[in-house]
Parts: sequence; structure tokens; C-alpha cells
Amino acid sequence: MTLTIVPRVRTLVLLLLAAACALLAGAGPASAHAAVTGSDPGQGAVVDKAPARISLTFSEQVAMSDDSLRVLDPEGKRVDTGKPSNVSGTTYAVPLHSGLPDGTYTVAYQVVSADSHPVAGAYTFSIGAPSKTSVSVSGQSADDGIVGWLYGFGRYVSYAGFIVMAGGAAFVLACWRRGSGVRPVQRFVVSGWVALTAATLALLLLRGSFTGSGKVADVFDLSLLGQVLQTKTGAALVSRLLLLAAAALFIAVLFGAYDKREDAQEKRDLTFGLSIGGVVVAAGLAASWAMSEHASVGLQAGIAMPVDVAHLLAVAVWLGGLGALLVALYRAPADTPVDRPAVRRFSQIAFGSVLTLIATGTYQSWRQLGSWSAFTDTRYGQLLLAKIGLVVVMAGVAWISRRWTGRLAETAPVEAVAVREKERVGAGAEPAGDVATTDTGDGDAPAAGDLDTGPGTGTDTDTDTDTDTDEYPGSERAAQLARQQAARDAARQKRMRDADPNRFGLRRSVLAEAGIAVVLLAVTTVLTQTEPGRTEQEAKAASSSSASASSDTGASGALTLNMPFDTGGEDGKGIVTIDLDPARVGDNEMHVFVERPNGRAFDIPEVKVEFTLKAKDIGPLPVVPDHIATGHWSANGVQIPMAGDWQVDVTVRTSDIDEVTVSKNAQIG
Repeated sequence: MTLTIVPRVRTLVLLLLAAACALLAGAGPASAHAAVTGSDPGQGAVVDKAPARISLTFSEQVAMSDDSLRVLDPEGKRVDTGKPSNVSGTTYAVPLHSGLPDGTYTVAYQVVSADSHPVAGAYTFSIGAPSKTSVSVSGQSADDGIVGWLYGFGRYVSYAGFIVMAGGAAFVLACWRRGSGVRPVQRFVVSGWVALTAATLALLLLRGSFTGSGKVADVFDLSLLGQVLQTKTGAALVSRLLLLAAAALFIAVLFGAYDKREDAQEKRDLTFGLSIGGVVVAAGLAASWAMSEHASVGLQAGIAMPVDVAHLLAVAVWLGGLGALLVALYRAPADTPVDRPAVRRFSQIAFGSVLTLIATGTYQSWRQLGSWSAFTDTRYGQLLLAKIGLVVVMAGVAWISRRWTGRLAETAPVEAVAVREKERVGAGAEPAGDVATTDTGDGDAPAAGDLDTGPGTGTDTDTDTDTDTDEYPGSERAAQLARQQAARDAARQKRMRDADPNRFGLRRSVLAEAGIAVVLLAVTTVLTQTEPGRTEQEAKAASSSSASASSDTGASGALTLNMPFDTGGEDGKGIVTIDLDPARVGDNEMHVFVERPNGRAFDIPEVKVEFTLKAKDIGPLPVVPDHIATGHWSANGVQIPMAGDWQVDVTVRTSDIDEVTVSKNAQIG
């Protein structure tokens, strides 16, 4: 083999990183983990009178800023007033100016879901009749794509850095317990720490723009950074930075005091201490992801977060240890290679990690998908299938690696081969396939093939293509000899590493595993930024239900009426909301919400509701709801005798003498 291994490894890694970046290119801020499941007025609805407010219902709780909900008139001017507020549960509303003219209005929203991912979108409704509008309904996000791509790539680098740092350290501590030959692995672990630290700082800076405007100019906006630090994601990133300081101390001890310990008992004691400390720091770093992403919301969050931590640790031990083994196999000095017991120990640990991944991954898949159909009907499920396929392929290659590991026991250790090689070279034998002869091992004498008869003689019996000392006097000749010596040493070390065919086969299979791992990590990163299959299916079901109800005038569905009131007394202004479900003939459930103009719920002495169908001279039918919570009343078994255009009258009393009745018509049944 005339080509060295290192350039091929570098080329393969670069190609795989390019593939990973291509996968990440589609992971922008549009990847939402909360979905809009309802709105009032609904999408495309035409209402007779201008609503007092608009409200949106999401599949989970979301975080809002002052501009999270915007309502624009046909000319593109904002008509919303005040800040968005949480009305109830996962429903959020913003008040509107009174007396809005007829036309088509655009509702644009941009919020952050409970698992830290941004949600953006827009829809239209009309007052009186639809009209032309100058507002685009493609969504509120002004992201030009760069910030979203950088944020996605930063997440990939942070995952990779954690895996390299934690897995590499675990490999040294649990598998390769030796002082000599670990320098390449030390650089590998330190590079993981540097990558994770740099990526975490970058994510902190990018976060404000990523969840907001998406503009590159806002990346260094300190006011946005201050807002990010007050969020759950910001706290997780800051916690990660603090834990990385502890990780730096751990790495310094691992490759410093631990590396220099020669007493067996002292080394065992230090190994135990480092193991405990390393597990604590690694688990804390893994928790910084679990506490702010998928695992922190949804079903069984208390169980899902520890499971997610175990999953990340298992990934790090397997993939990070694999990378450290690859570095040790290719870059360790030939006279101190990674030994067979270290490879065997890693094989056993990796097998345990794979079992952990299967158990935790099965639970996570059930939690995020909820049904078998979500595997093929949702993007999350399709990505998960791709990930499972890569894991299966990687496990197959790992099985081949285990076979090579077993064969190492049947051959002589490579150290013995190295000794024989040195003895053969020292005896004057020329290794096959090498043009230049290796030196005698004294470190000073020239190689046999470049024999100089002595100082000052000017006679050179150089059999290579090199010119003699007349052309390369003094330091130039010394530099040339040094380069030749380095090349011969590198060639000799390569021959010594390749002397064991089983070890050579192990290196190739581990390299293949590492290549698959790079792509697997890219798919996993995209997966964490994709809306879970369970949420996507629930949102689709809610949307189809809403579309069905709006397209079929005879169908029944929940009805929401918003009516502003003013009793004239102190604190007499507010908005009363009537929710009637399923708004059909027969039994219905009614909820009444009362809130101030700023959107905050408050209690009043009395609320009464009456239903009147004037076309049939039916009513008024009185309903007195029961007080449930602050600003919330409810009544079950509300009877609607027939379908029609019902007038809903709500009497609101804010004091002993201040009272008003507001009305609104609605189609029921």
C-alpha cells in the first residue's frame, strides 16, 4: 500500500460531514413541535361583526413575546392591541381595535413550543365579505435561511462534541488503561470539549434570532441574549457551560495525574474517583438536552427525561468510544499500540450500550409516535425508520469487528512483530517494498543506503536519487537527512502496524462503523428538530375535523363567541367568552370565561346566559353556570331544542348595581 491511512480517513470524514450538512440543511426554524389545533375566528371564516379578539389553540403550551400574535388589516397595518395572553390551557388571545371595517384580515403567529422549538405561521379570516389584501400569508418568520442552518449545524456539532468528549474519556478510563500511547486519544477528547463549548456559545448567541426574526443582524443583539437567558433553553445552555468547566478539570486530571500514576493501588483509587465524577458530569451534560427538548414535555415527562439521559450516555459510550478506538488503532505509536484486552473490554461495553439504546429507543419511539401508522405517515416516523436502518447496518459492521477482535487472540501481539522487525533491520536486512533502508537504531548514524564515508571526505555512496553534500552543504544536508529519516520511520511504523492482518481488518471495520456513525448522528440531529409523529397526527386530525365542520353547514362543532362588555362602573370593562360544545341539537356543555381588557381572568358576582330562537319564537332559555375557577364558569346538559340562528344573551354583573347584557347571534346545530 503506497497511500497512507490518515488522508483516506480525513477524506472519508469530510465526505460524511458533507452528507450530514446536506441532511441538516432542511432543519430550519419551520420545524415545529407544537401545532395549531384551533382558532377563533377560524381559518377562512367570514364573520358578520368584527370580533373583539382573536384566539389560537395549540397542541401544547407555548411561550409568547409581545409580538407573537399579530393581526393585520388588508393594507398590512396592525389592528391588535395589547400583549397576547393565555386565556385557558393552551389557548392564547390578543384583543383587537373596535369597529374594524369589512375586509380580509391576516393573523400571523410566532411562538416557541414547550420543547424549545419555534412555531410560525399565518392564516386569514374576513369581516363582512372577503377582500383583496396586500399581506402575504406564507408565515411571519423573516428567516433568510442562514440563521436556521447555523443553528441546526450548531446542534449537530454540540451532539458530536459531547459524544467525542464523553465517549473518548470513557474509553481511556475503562478500556485503555495505560500511560503511553494515549496522546492521540487525548487530542481527540480535548477536541470534543472544544467543539461542545464553542457550539454551546454559538447556540446562545443564535437562539434569540432563531426563535424571533431569523435575521443575521440580530445574532449579536444583547437584549435578545438577555431574553434567551430567562428561558428554559437559555438556562439549559448556561448549565451546560458550567458543567463544561468541570469537564475541563476532569480531562486535565485524566490525562495528567492519572496518566502519570505508576502505583497500581493509587491508580485504582483514582480510577474509581474519576469514574464517579465523570458519570456525574456526563449525566449533567446529557440532562441539559433532556430538560429542554422532547423529553421535557408530553407524556410521562418524569420518566422520559431520565430515559433520555440514559439514551444519550449510551450513544456517547458507543460512538465516542468507537471514535477513540479508531484513533488509537490508526495513530498510536507502533511500539505501543492499543492492546487486545482493551479492544475486548470496549467490545463488551459497546454491546451493553447497544442493549441500552434498544430499550430506551423503543420507549422514546412509542412516546413520540403513538401508532404504527406514524412510522410511514409522518416525517418524524420516516426519519426514525432511517435511523433504525442505520443502527442495524452499524450493528452488523460491529459484529464483524467483534469477529476480528476474537481473532486477535490467535495471533502474536503486534509488539512482538515490532521487536522482530527492529532486530531484522538492525541486522542489516532490507524490508521488502522499501526503497530507503531504515537506520541502525542509534539515532545518529545515517542509514545504510545513505552511507557517508566520514566527515570531510566528500565521498557519498548514496544509492537514492538524492544529490551529494556538494549540492547540499551544512544545515541543508542535515535537514534532508532528517526528512528522509522521518519518512523511513513513518514507513517502518506503518509496516509494523500492518504486520498483523487481523488488526488491519479490525481497523477497517471500525473505520466503517465510524463512517456510519457520522451519518447516524446527522439523522438524529434532524430528528430532534422535527415535529413528533404523535403531535403531527393530532394536528392533522384537528385540522381535518375543523375543515369538515366548516365545509358542512349541517355538521355540528364547538362554538366560541367573544363579546366585550362595559357595565359603566369601576372595573366594569372586559370580555366574556362563551364556549358551547358540540353546539348541536340536544345536550351541550357550556363554558363561560370572563377577563379584563388586558386578557387577565377575573371574577365577577354573577353571570347568566339565555338562548333565544326568534324565528321560531322559542325562548329565552335561561342557563346559570356554576363557578369553577377564577374567571371561569361551566354548565352541563344545556338543551338546544332545534337548529337555527340563535341569539345568545349574556348578563354580566360586576357589582351590586353595575350590570349589562350583551348579545350575539350564532348558528347552532
